[in-house]
Amino acid sequence: MSAPGAALLTRAPVPGGGRGGAVQALLAVVWGVYAVGAGMGWGGSEIADIMGDFGLSAAALLAAASCYRYARTHANRDRLAWLLFALSSLMSACGNAVWGWYEVVIHKEMPNPSPAQFFFLCFAPPAIVGLLVLAKRPVTRAGWVCLALDSWLIAGSLLTLSWSLALAKAARSHSAGSVPGAALELAYPLLDIALVSMVLVLHFRRSATNRSAVNTAIAALALTVLCDAIFTSPLLKESYRSGELLDAGWFAGSLLLAYAPWGARRIGSPPEFADPVRGPRPVSRPIARSLPALTPYLAAAVCTLGILYNVIESRSVDKVVVVTGCTVVLALVIRQGIMLLDNIALTQELAQKENHFRSLVQGSSDVIMIAAPTGMLRYVSPAAAGVYGREAEELVGTELATLIHPDDLGRVVHEVRRFLAAPPAEEPTTRIECRFKSGGGEWLNVESTVNRHQGGLILNSRDVTERVRLQAQLQHSAEHDPLTDLPNRALFTRRVRQALAGRRAGDHNTAVLFIDLDGFKAVNDTIGHQAGDELLIEAARRLQDSVRAGDTAARLGGDEFAALIVGDGSRDRSAREYLVREIADRLRTTLSQPYRIAGSEVRVAASIGAAFADPGITPSDLMRNADLAMYRAKAAGKDRVEMYAPQMQAEVVRKAELAGRLRTALHEGEFALLHQPVVSLATGEVSAVAAQARWRSAQGILFTPAEFLRVAECGEGAHSAGPDASRAAELGRWLLEEAVEQAAERHRAGHDVPVAVRMTAQRLLDRAVPLGSVEALLTRHGLHSGALVLELAVSDPRVPFDDLERRLTALHRIGIGIALDGFGSGYAAIGALRRLPVDVLKLDRGLVEGVVESARLHKITAGLLRIANDLGMQSVADGVDLPEQVMALRAMGCTHGQGMAFSGPLDEYRLRRALVRGTFPVPGGAVQPALAGGSAGSSMVIHRGSHNETPVPPT
Repeated sequence: MSAPGAALLTRAPVPGGGRGGAVQALLAVVWGVYAVGAGMGWGGSEIADIMGDFGLSAAALLAAASCYRYARTHANRDRLAWLLFALSSLMSACGNAVWGWYEVVIHKEMPNPSPAQFFFLCFAPPAIVGLLVLAKRPVTRAGWVCLALDSWLIAGSLLTLSWSLALAKAARSHSAGSVPGAALELAYPLLDIALVSMVLVLHFRRSATNRSAVNTAIAALALTVLCDAIFTSPLLKESYRSGELLDAGWFAGSLLLAYAPWGARRIGSPPEFADPVRGPRPVSRPIARSLPALTPYLAAAVCTLGILYNVIESRSVDKVVVVTGCTVVLALVIRQGIMLLDNIALTQELAQKENHFRSLVQGSSDVIMIAAPTGMLRYVSPAAAGVYGREAEELVGTELATLIHPDDLGRVVHEVRRFLAAPPAEEPTTRIECRFKSGGGEWLNVESTVNRHQGGLILNSRDVTERVRLQAQLQHSAEHDPLTDLPNRALFTRRVRQALAGRRAGDHNTAVLFIDLDGFKAVNDTIGHQAGDELLIEAARRLQDSVRAGDTAARLGGDEFAALIVGDGSRDRSAREYLVREIADRLRTTLSQPYRIAGSEVRVAASIGAAFADPGITPSDLMRNADLAMYRAKAAGKDRVEMYAPQMQAEVVRKAELAGRLRTALHEGEFALLHQPVVSLATGEVSAVAAQARWRSAQGILFTPAEFLRVAECGEGAHSAGPDASRAAELGRWLLEEAVEQAAERHRAGHDVPVAVRMTAQRLLDRAVPLGSVEALLTRHGLHSGALVLELAVSDPRVPFDDLERRLTALHRIGIGIALDGFGSGYAAIGALRRLPVDVLKLDRGLVEGVVESARLHKITAGLLRIANDLGMQSVADGVDLPEQVMALRAMGCTHGQGMAFSGPLDEYRLRRALVRGTFPVPGGAVQPALAGGSAGSSMVIHRGSHNETPVPPT
């Protein structure tokens, strides 16, 4: 038995059970005293009369009060019955009180008829109606007819027997007197017969609610009726006196009725209580369940005995006996006819339901099996042939355990035992999944709903092999890359976590490799994404073949792969590094071999970063370290292996700190704007100024923010909307707005010199920047478009030239100058010259620094300047710091220079002084330019209509 069932059995049914036992004991003592007193005659006739009259009246009054109070305090279906029982007991109390008044108080003989007889007659009708209320009501008309017939069968048989024994003689003896007297004399026993009939009917047709209380009330009424029958018998009636032993029976009946609604309902457990293991307790025995069906025959037998008694005593058969016996026989025939019709209807209904359920079972796609408590299959539905490939007859008689996969048998047995031990009300069914042997020998995945059945089991089973296979496929798809079928990031992360938390948690030789294919984007751009997918598939195959058994290769996304290298338990640090580096080098060599894609040979390289599972490291930190090492390998020249070192993380932290300082400097206004003059190499005049940002420290010292600008440019060059990109955009926006605002103030002061502002192509194409933002800025500050030159930096080959060309053309049309910054370095110089509306070429500082010392660099620079001259563009050399560089560049045809040879970056006050002066001394003296691209004007002249395009006038 389960623990909840055992606790329920040992628990008291309701609070106050001990008090109910005390009440029972008290009532038993009271009745015992009364019975002893009645048996001994109470010591005298006077006391016997008092106890026989007023004692019975008090007991009946107690029963009336008890039933009435219970009916008032318990509003349920039986409330009316208990009120009627209270009224019935009140009538009995009044009858005994009147009898005592005449016999004890006034010492007179009881008149005939008397009020006491009236009250005693009123005792039975309320009790009869109360019993009808307690009876289980029929639901059909035939049921009501059968109830009436059963009542008459019992009443008629009792009437026949009692009439033959006593009532006929009593009727004849009173017939000589008055008719009312005879009727009154017969009414009481006839009502008792009706009451007995209802007691018997109720016993066989009582409802299931509060059954113990109803049984006690029935016993009380039956005891009262029995005493009434003894009292009305001719042998006792003439010699009866109050206070005799017969009164103890009436007294006990009243006490039982008083106790019935309160005490009887507290003791014992309900008959429907079910043991959680052994099942429901039997409510009644088979013989008891057969008594309702035998009632009509028993009644007919009693009626026959009454008639036989008259025949044996040689009496003439009384008309009452004949009429009553005939009606009983007629009622029996009618009732049997109704039962026959009901049986025919029930048989047909049972046959229909049996056919219905047989059709359901045989037509169901699920297999229904019934297993005995021993595990033997006693029934298998025909669906087994289609589901299991085995005929039902073949499976019947087979042990269920022999059909279940051995690996699943232990789990199934454990679940079945647990289910059978659980209370049926709490767990009516359970579900089991296991592998079931089919007729072909393969194992099918079967899901079964299990129910209890007569100590055994009913299994409703279905084949779920396809569902299990689909779930496995979905699980595989969720954990593997769809292109290469390698584990994806989620599964790889889980295996790294298992490696760090499992039995190898102390194995420091476990390592993670992050792998990136260098040059993969060029494959997509040149021969297409389909070829790129084929390359990734081949790379994944090579990676999977190259790792050891027990290691894990995964694809993290794009052209990034990873490998988990499980350690061998060795604690030699140099040995583990040698082993992992050897594996990484083998992977790098394998992945860098040529790929045969779409009939052509394709080459990519592999940059690999490795990190070890040091003590206390988390999976995310280990993977992050490998990622940092991989990026260090790419930064160091690609196609190499880098082992993670702590300084890599320190560098990341330092960059994060720099990014934080940049954010603080932007928000707190710590940047200052300086301008460096752009000087004509022919005349020394200032033709433009280049805006440059500087960071002002807390001590007021200006520093060149090279590191800050690198962080900003890296963030701006990334194709993301991360925090670095947002800070770079904020810095670029501040630089442009501050430069335009100061240039507008200088123009209002009479210094009409253009300002050059450096801007990256990514910043110019940023979707977050409105297309008309530059034009709106010029309008807001009142600066004409010709006073602004945008120095375009194109260093990323992924820049969409179509969008950039449209954007620059729109700016060029309104008069804004376009300069190509960093010319001679980077990726897109030739493409920019060919497609973009460029006015000025700004030579990269790297070309200018070695133009004097290196003859090769001298030729390269001269060639670039010749290109600018042929295209009709002006040229600006950045980083001109030495006089020799000025003379060399001027001799090569360079028109303008910017650097320390003329002036460093100036604040606004020093810049205006330089603009007032207007010129800087030129090494070698001022000369007239020999090339057509030059200009001797005071400012940089932008020639429209370069690249052989039709000139477009400014708007």
